[in-house]
Amino acid sequence: MTELNAHHVRRAIVEHTQRLAESAAAAGPDAAVPTTPGWTITDLVEHLGQTQYWVAEIVERRITDPSQLPTQMAVLPTDPGEWQAWLSESAQRVTNALSDDALDAPVFNPAADGRSGTRFWMPTVLNETVVHGFDAAIAADRPADIDPDIAAALISNHLAMLTSPTWQMQRPESAHAIRGTGQRLQWLATDTTHDAGAWFVQRQPDGVTWQPATDQADVTVSGPAQSLLLILTRRLPLTDHEAVNVSIDGDIGLAQHWLDNTAHVSD
Repeated sequence: MTELNAHHVRRAIVEHTQRLAESAAAAGPDAAVPTTPGWTITDLVEHLGQTQYWVAEIVERRITDPSQLPTQMAVLPTDPGEWQAWLSESAQRVTNALSDDALDAPVFNPAADGRSGTRFWMPTVLNETVVHGFDAAIAADRPADIDPDIAAALISNHLAMLTSPTWQMQRPESAHAIRGTGQRLQWLATDTTHDAGAWFVQRQPDGVTWQPATDQADVTVSGPAQSLLLILTRRLPLTDHEAVNVSIDGDIGLAQHWLDNTAHVSD
């Protein structure tokens, strides 16, 4: 399993925020975002900036009680010409908050999965920035490139959220739908090292588990880590093999069922 060090995460947040800002400027504020139906570029920029400012405040204030989470959201400038500076500031503020000194500080972790709050928020912010950066690139008809190590780390984070206690509490319909009777799914990245790019999922009656491993599976989806991440986050269709550059061995219906029942609320 790929785990990025804190410095790598902070640098990637800044870089991908800049890319998103450039794509937003190229697309224009009213452009539709095909991968997030109903959203415009304005919605996308506002969402990312507000998320980054919001997380920064949580970590800065060392909030541990969810009832104390910020309720005021940052205000998007009305002039699109100011958006790049606004996003640059939001990225810098959140990366400053996610400092080495904060890594093990007491901070609220919504996943309740044993990680410190800061260690939860770092990949969460990175995921928001990278995936929505892809959304903006598609809207602007620009190329999108996600480093394989970053994509692999975000796949691990995605599966950690789907199997967390909080997911079962907040998304019981999803948690119930992805239970099973021993079905096994495997996702294999073809552009990372073997140990870093393998995710083995088992669906049991009492819930889902996953581990960074390879094993006998009912369906195996193989391809570049970027493609796997974008399929898992429902940005690319599983069945368009040419577009996503993946191969599927086994029960494709099982893989599609997983995707159909694992959408994040913020999607």
